[in-house]
Amino acid sequence: MSGASHGGSGGTRPIRSQYEDFMRLVATTGVHKADRTGTGTTSVFGHQMRFDLNEGFPLVTTKKVHLRSIVQELLWFLTGSSDNNWLKERGVTIWDEWAREDGDLGPVYGVQWRSWPTPDGGHIDQIAEVIRTLKTNPDSRRIIVSAWNVADLSKMALMPCHAFFQFYVAPSAEPGGRGRLSCQLYQRSADIFLGVPFNIASYALLTHMVAQQC
Repeated sequence: MSGASHGGSGGTRPIRSQYEDFMRLVATTGVHKADRTGTGTTSVFGHQMRFDLNEGFPLVTTKKVHLRSIVQELLWFLTGSSDNNWLKERGVTIWDEWAREDGDLGPVYGVQWRSWPTPDGGHIDQIAEVIRTLKTNPDSRRIIVSAWNVADLSKMALMPCHAFFQFYVAPSAEPGGRGRLSCQLYQRSADIFLGVPFNIASYALLTHMVAQQC
């Protein structure tokens, strides 16, 4: 597959414009809510942003974003690991706050992506299923990965914020041409200043990586 888009297709506004507008929206229309940490939030619900990856990589530049941590964290997810020591060995400390003393984080993202437990004691590699389906049935509407495993939530050091994503292939207009891959991400919770720039870049990178495999 060739071109890739994150959340939609066609021309989109630059990430800087979309991100700054999102922050203004939260500041001007957000409602104040309590939260788990006791800090409180200013919140909006269901906001969407779309980025055409053919127009460039959507990395926020109005604030410092540690790209190496984004890349290493995504690779960590894809290994299927739940061991924070893997990240620490590579100089990434973003999960330190939630890790147990031995480094374990419980069945977080990577475990669910690569080893979703089944009732009969088996496991499902959701990423492998995505690649297989994109290659064999790109028109499928079931190319979905979920990290929100209700049975495992209480075992996780941190419940998934970016919980669910789906791939979609737009066929080429030319006979025998290559399709165009899109990825749509659903987040149940998103820290607009810290997490959102990370998540945008991470899933844009994942979309490119998956497109290269197909």
